[in-house]
Amino acid sequence: MLPISREKAIEILKSQNPEEFDLIHYRMSEAVMKEVANLLGEDTNYFGMLGLLHDVDWTLTKKEVSTHLTLAPEILESLGFDKEFIEIVLSHGYGFEALPELKNKVRTKKIEWALAASETLTGLIYAYALMRNKRVSDMQVKGLKKKFKDKAFAAGCDRDIILEIEKTGLTLDQLFEAGITGITKIKSEIGLE
Repeated sequence: MLPISREKAIEILKSQNPEEFDLIHYRMSEAVMKEVANLLGEDTNYFGMLGLLHDVDWTLTKKEVSTHLTLAPEILESLGFDKEFIEIVLSHGYGFEALPELKNKVRTKKIEWALAASETLTGLIYAYALMRNKRVSDMQVKGLKKKFKDKAFAAGCDRDIILEIEKTGLTLDQLFEAGITGITKIKSEIGLE
């Protein structure tokens, strides 16, 4: 179903010379998406690959944010990904004012809501872990929920996008649990405890 291996995907991302945090974000997004796939009874490798490659052109476009996701289709197509995979990747940028091509589009599918909510949640979990001396392994849903409600905390994390998880049939608590579980599994690889 997937045209390239996870190892190849990571190799491609690393070849763009990303900042360390960008790689951490990709890995966290992959980890959360795999847990969400489990809850939804979906293919964990497919969901994981979406998480890993959702920002495949970020390193190349972040100096000019309005161009983000404009190079992604070509990159993904050259790797053998189909139109559907590419459209799901683009969907996480739907509704963003800074992205002229995507700002008037809306997510309509379970997999699109899952990707947008999961990759956005990573910022909240990472910020909370840093506040807790880089500890994620003993993080509780209750504490994360408190931080979610505090709009001043990790203010860049769009709470409305995280709430889109409810359109998939999952609850916010289930997403938080999936996020904590997924990121705990890779904690040593991303500098957390």
